[in-house]
Amino acid sequence: MKRISLALIAVAAAAGTAFAADLPRGQMSYSSPAPANIYNWSGFYAGANLGYEWGKVSNSSTNPAGVAGGLQGGYNWQNGHFVFGGETDIQVSGADDTFAPWKFSNPWFGTLRARGGYAMSNILVYATLGLAYGDVKVETGALDENKTQIGWTGGLGMEVGFTPNWSAKVEYLYMDLGSRAYTITGVENGLSASMLRLGVNYHF
Repeated sequence: MKRISLALIAVAAAAGTAFAADLPRGQMSYSSPAPANIYNWSGFYAGANLGYEWGKVSNSSTNPAGVAGGLQGGYNWQNGHFVFGGETDIQVSGADDTFAPWKFSNPWFGTLRARGGYAMSNILVYATLGLAYGDVKVETGALDENKTQIGWTGGLGMEVGFTPNWSAKVEYLYMDLGSRAYTITGVENGLSASMLRLGVNYHF
């Protein structure tokens, strides 16, 4: 009887080992602790954003402001909780202001930025810094003049993944487009502006 019991125990142990070997790779039992970070931020993404821009034109009393929106795309690398990547975006803007006799506006702008942040599963908080470029337009009477200007931008944001492929974000950016000489104003003018925007991304 003792030999039969030992044989049954051996068979049960062998069957359990075989069953465990057949489990899919990485499958955990119910008693296993949950991983620290289960949302994957790595890879390409693209999306759209909409927000509000407000700023100041140098050597002028104008403060252009208005709705701005556009498209963005980028790539993330993830190492544990840390996420690094790059993002570019292009925006159209209704920001403008008139202070007689000048009207200044910022019809469009774009950025090329690095991003770095900390992920708490599906919540990513990040900082961003990089290049900004855009159009600063001045009008007076029947005259107008456009200059494409180049500067820098930086800001902070938070992005939340609500499905494996979709995320939503809120972001603040400060942009300084430097200044250039305008013929019709006779001085150098440039735009510095803040932006607060909401966006969505699709992760491929």
